[in-house]
Amino acid sequence: MKFNTKVIHGNQSHEKVTGSVNVPVFLTSTFAQKSPGEHSGYEYSRAANPTRQALEDALASIENGARGLAFGSGLAAIDCVLKLLNPGDEIIAVDDLYGGSYRMFTRLFEKYQLKFHFVNLENPENILPLINEKTKLVWLETPTNPLMKLVDIQKVAELIKGKDILLAVDNTFATPYIQTPLDLGADIVMHSATKYLGGHSDVIAGALIAKTPELGEKLHFIQFASGGILGPHDSYLVLRGIKTLALRVQRHSENGQKIAEYLQNHPKVEKVFYPNLASNPQLELAKKQMKTFGGMISFTFKSGKKEDSIKFLENLKVFTLAESLGGVESLANHPALMTHASIPAEKRAELGITDDLVRLSCGIEDVEDLIADIEQAFN
Repeated sequence: MKFNTKVIHGNQSHEKVTGSVNVPVFLTSTFAQKSPGEHSGYEYSRAANPTRQALEDALASIENGARGLAFGSGLAAIDCVLKLLNPGDEIIAVDDLYGGSYRMFTRLFEKYQLKFHFVNLENPENILPLINEKTKLVWLETPTNPLMKLVDIQKVAELIKGKDILLAVDNTFATPYIQTPLDLGADIVMHSATKYLGGHSDVIAGALIAKTPELGEKLHFIQFASGGILGPHDSYLVLRGIKTLALRVQRHSENGQKIAEYLQNHPKVEKVFYPNLASNPQLELAKKQMKTFGGMISFTFKSGKKEDSIKFLENLKVFTLAESLGGVESLANHPALMTHASIPAEKRAELGITDDLVRLSCGIEDVEDLIADIEQAFN
């Protein structure tokens, strides 16, 4: 199947009893058994639920993986991956990453003797000096949040090939419509399904997709034992969102491109971070690795003043000032004060997350209205 077909039909089937075209929401905690230990494939909804199973099967299909798993949040999904590791193991992570991921790595898992190395991976070979016998995981975001840096997934996979190291990719910004990391050599894909997969800002959810059945089974055991599952109604909402994923992401990308080009020519804007701009030193990698370029943009002000970014955000009328991204509506965010506030100020400064940085999630509205809103917000 091609992608537009897979988001609707991939690994899906009509409900067997009634023939229902849409998967029913199975609001049950437990399932009747014919005899002790003899059941129809479902026994307790923490282990498996038919609605969540339908979503997990769809996730595996759209990411070309062997097993999908749905969680109560993106952070619950990341937590599951880290529980594959043991005290003393080391993790190499891209330095510019979501603040919640950084917070989990440094404030929760470091105290369990996991060691994290944060490194700029615009040059993938930067991982080489950090690899040793204790290295067990490489954690990537591409594009990164919020500076839209790219990492060559295939090159990283080649550099660690043959070593006992897992490669995991947070594919939230790109979505499987834009890139499929498992096809490029990754072992695990993670999504905050709250974002583009759900697509309507009405659900909190996370997802993992494993490349192999064996790895999928290990992750499922942790999910089952730890209990961070996604409920059936939320599973239904994400599954419904996936069906329009290709249409939405294409429109997000079209709007993102036009808004990025507009911002690049605005007299008050210093720098625009977007993959498909001539000013992007990673443009060739973007064209090689990504089908299209998404709806996420960050930019800074020529004045460099935090006050100018705050005034701009307060003036917006069509864009909503709010955390999160990937919904049908356009959102605007101040990373230093909102999504990345958990990263220490000195670390933000080191990365380039300045106090005048604004992040936009371009929705699917008419782009002329979005650009007009941005224009009036500058005044």
